[in-house]
Amino acid sequence: MKIYTKTGDKGETSLVYGQRISKYSPRVNAYGTCDEANSMIGLALSSIPREERWTEIHCIFHVIQTKLFHVGAELATPQGKKVGWIIVDEDISFLEEQIDHLEHELPPLTNFILPGGHPAGAALHVARAIVRRAERSAVEIQKTESINLVVIQYLNRLSDFLFVVARYINHLMGSREATLHQE
Repeated sequence: MKIYTKTGDKGETSLVYGQRISKYSPRVNAYGTCDEANSMIGLALSSIPREERWTEIHCIFHVIQTKLFHVGAELATPQGKKVGWIIVDEDISFLEEQIDHLEHELPPLTNFILPGGHPAGAALHVARAIVRRAERSAVEIQKTESINLVVIQYLNRLSDFLFVVARYINHLMGSREATLHQE
């Protein structure tokens, strides 16, 4: 199978089920942004050792990257068509459980923090910002088409999770969090 098809050379792409739309459409922007976030998460994970103490984090992210792929698939499915994977409330609960678990390991927030720290933590802060953009894109679609509202909730909670896990990784790696300078 060839990686290039030449079918997108004129600025259009196919949704699930083959409907052609502009690559500039909000729907393509939304699922493309999910792909971008997923790639940034992959970059972050490449900086986290494959040691036993990090196994749980790698396993959690395997679930999250799979779910983020599912979010993209939902966003790439035209309104009224059957979706192969559906994001459900339990997916949001999973993220909330992870957030609660990790927050117990962290010092409380007393100030705004600046993104940075260990390369994995910094990359997860970038992924968080990308997920926020994906969320805004999904909200834009929702204004004109019906989409699974749990997708928007999932993206919102995912950005919260990425913030917490970036702090957690920075904490375990010994990277001090820079705080906002108050003038």
